[in-house]
Amino acid sequence: MRVLLLHADHIEFEARKKAVKDAEALVEKGQRLDECVVCFFSVEAQDMKDPEYVLDELLKTIGEMASQVKSKRVALYPYAHLSSDLAPLKFAQKMLELAFSKVCGEYEAIKAPFGWYKSFSLRCKGHPMSELSRTISPKGQKETQGESKALSREDAMRSSWYIMDLDGKLHDIKGYDFKQQKNLKIFASYERSKDRGAEGAPPHIELMRRLELVDYEPASDPGNFRYYPKGRMIKALLEQYVTQKIMSYGGMEVETPLMYDLKHPTLEKYLNRFPARQYILESDEKRYFMRFAACFGQFLMAHDATLSYRSLPLRIYELARYAFRREKSGELTGLRRLRAFTMPDVHALCADLSQAMQEYKRRFSLCCETVEEIGISRQSLEMGIRVTKDFYDEHKEFLRYIVSEFGKPVLVEMWDERIFYFKLKYEFNFVDSQGKASALSTDQIDIENGLTYDIRFTTSDGGQDNPVILHCSPSGAIERIIYALLEKAHMDSKTGEAPSLPLWLSPTQARVIPVSENHLGDAVKVAKELSESGVRADVDDRSETLGKKIRNAEREWVPYILVIGEKEANTGMVSVRRRGSKNQQTQDACSLASEIMEYVSGMPKRPLPLPMMLSQRPVFVG
Repeated sequence: MRVLLLHADHIEFEARKKAVKDAEALVEKGQRLDECVVCFFSVEAQDMKDPEYVLDELLKTIGEMASQVKSKRVALYPYAHLSSDLAPLKFAQKMLELAFSKVCGEYEAIKAPFGWYKSFSLRCKGHPMSELSRTISPKGQKETQGESKALSREDAMRSSWYIMDLDGKLHDIKGYDFKQQKNLKIFASYERSKDRGAEGAPPHIELMRRLELVDYEPASDPGNFRYYPKGRMIKALLEQYVTQKIMSYGGMEVETPLMYDLKHPTLEKYLNRFPARQYILESDEKRYFMRFAACFGQFLMAHDATLSYRSLPLRIYELARYAFRREKSGELTGLRRLRAFTMPDVHALCADLSQAMQEYKRRFSLCCETVEEIGISRQSLEMGIRVTKDFYDEHKEFLRYIVSEFGKPVLVEMWDERIFYFKLKYEFNFVDSQGKASALSTDQIDIENGLTYDIRFTTSDGGQDNPVILHCSPSGAIERIIYALLEKAHMDSKTGEAPSLPLWLSPTQARVIPVSENHLGDAVKVAKELSESGVRADVDDRSETLGKKIRNAEREWVPYILVIGEKEANTGMVSVRRRGSKNQQTQDACSLASEIMEYVSGMPKRPLPLPMMLSQRPVFVG
């Protein structure tokens, strides 16, 4: 169970609309409680193992705060967004009823109705003891299955932290002046704490559901998601774009299995050098793990290949759909941190460290281009470098080059000894509105796995040697890119900008709205003309007012809203509203199509993911 407690001046809520079919019957539509402890909580699947223990612990937790703040009033508020590992609805509703019964025995209490969308307002008192969060797990519940030895080594690992400026100078992090680098300060604090837990639902979760892109799948393991047509289109475009970039760079695309033998001698050794929790499954009395990267298959393929120095650098690529990591349930947070993800993974086998470093520079440019062309500017990112002290001492100029190319000071974590298989790793991190950082692009210099997997190539003098391997994902997980785009849009909205997706990823790029039914034929004609030019255009043919249709299009972040009335029908023009601009322009469909196609030039194209007529579309969320 996830719990968030607030000491409040008041909470007031009102049920507005059923969120689930079997929502509880309303006794009162709205309620208010003053001078109280507000308990937001979500019931998780694991609570079913020992519900009585969980409820007792919930009451103790409420009691702790109520005692500290000297309150005898409690408001219970079921809030599913605190967790992605939700219990079945009937069980969760029963837990709310039992919790309310227990709380009523000791406090003056109210509860928000289960299964309803609710509006609410509260005022938190804001003193040091006014906020408290807890995770309550059934007695003895642990998450250790599939845990590699590298995780315990990572937890015990000690390192030094610095900021490297554009001149390559290292500054001790404790004395660094972050005045001009506020986001870097947040990122550094997050990385050093190593706390990946979530205190509440990040904004992108509400956005991904409201825009009907992505949603939780209660029938699956937490951290596995369902994609609605618009979300699947966005994901497919990103997959296609990143694949095109890697193929242009020289990546040779392959495909490898999803599962591997847990006791394969080479793989078992690699597992314990990689800090990740595995999914474990059994078949024919053997145990297998689900891959958490595409490394295994590519390295085993390279082991069986006949390689020459002339083949190097050898660039092997796979779009790993999917890779799996059993992240702790408390760390799962929408698309920011999940258990099944799509990872573009391109390795480069290099003859030696010198060739690897030259290739690393080329791939660094690839990573910068990839995220920026997707729509995430370098100013929205912070870079972290992890390096062994001996590599830093020997290659200071190389690191200075990487930092200067990035164009901003970066966080450096330095290890006295090498714990993992790589000596150098960088990550581009997106920092969201909650101060959480998520790695996107990355590359690593691996000096171990060429030998571990016994990958050999023939040298120029006829001998045999093992390659240095680079591990790169130019974008990071595709799901995290969607998360970053949505979080960026949320942050833009807080500064007064209209939230939006990049034009090439917008499910509807142009919406045509007829002023009345008499203009529907003209609207359809314009939409078809735009579609034939490659624009994703649809028509709002629903029986709503013009104002409501425009507001709906704005709420869906449609980049171009085209209105057709009598004047436009007679002139063959359309009235165009561009997202983020208050000005309207009159334009013909042909020139508008050219404008849109110029903006998305060079990016992958896909057709409209839903029927052109809005009246024919299903509602997936709501």
